[in-house]
Amino acid sequence: MTNNRAQYVPGHGLLKGRTAVITAAAGAGIGGATARKFLEEGARILISDAHTRRLKETESALAAEFGADAVTSLPCDVTDETQVQALIDRAAQEHDGLDIVVNNAGLGGTAALVDMRDDQWDAVLDVTLNGTFRCTRAALRAFRATGRGGVIVNNSSVVGWRAQAGQAHYAAAKAGVMALTRCAAVEAAEYGVRVNAVAPSLAMHPHLVKVTSAELLAELTAKEAFGRYAEPWEIANTIVFLASGYSSYLTGEVVSVSSQHP
Repeated sequence: MTNNRAQYVPGHGLLKGRTAVITAAAGAGIGGATARKFLEEGARILISDAHTRRLKETESALAAEFGADAVTSLPCDVTDETQVQALIDRAAQEHDGLDIVVNNAGLGGTAALVDMRDDQWDAVLDVTLNGTFRCTRAALRAFRATGRGGVIVNNSSVVGWRAQAGQAHYAAAKAGVMALTRCAAVEAAEYGVRVNAVAPSLAMHPHLVKVTSAELLAELTAKEAFGRYAEPWEIANTIVFLASGYSSYLTGEVVSVSSQHP
């Protein structure tokens, strides 16, 4: 792996005065990095996660740094429609309307298709694809009701384009997120809502690096143009762009945060 690490980019107020919901935002991954980036860019955020303890810890840490008025949290399992609706409703009620929804929740796993069980397939699809559908539907209903537009950013993956052994369920789910994004964008334009997605290739954080074998990490980074994995905040920067006014005419797109677009 090369040492050409990226320099952290500070906020520029791109989301000042905007209210955002970010799912799966507890922890050190893309969701947590997106929450921090949104705060740095001036947004008010409502973060959610299925892990209640980690969610509260994340909220407390961000509130201590950015202020209690800037961040709130609500546990949410995206496989539960009632919890999804409660999340969207709370954002609209507590922050004088909703502007942005980032659908980051996803579930991975490795299993050969020939041996894959139905419950393995169903679990990945229900969180990754169906969860994105539930959150997108609830967000569109909220945006339609207010009539003031909005933005949805979905987290997909380059695995939705390329074949990878052991990833049939995850790849199918992420490819579904891409298709959902395109179709939702066509329908949402009527309400002044933009819907886009990011497709990261390899984004790692210290905890994930520790549980990834050196051999696998070397194999994956060899496919990257810069010879290294992305930092979660680098993916979050692209999400900020898609959520901001700088992408005002961009909708229905899947942005590859890598060199691996087909």
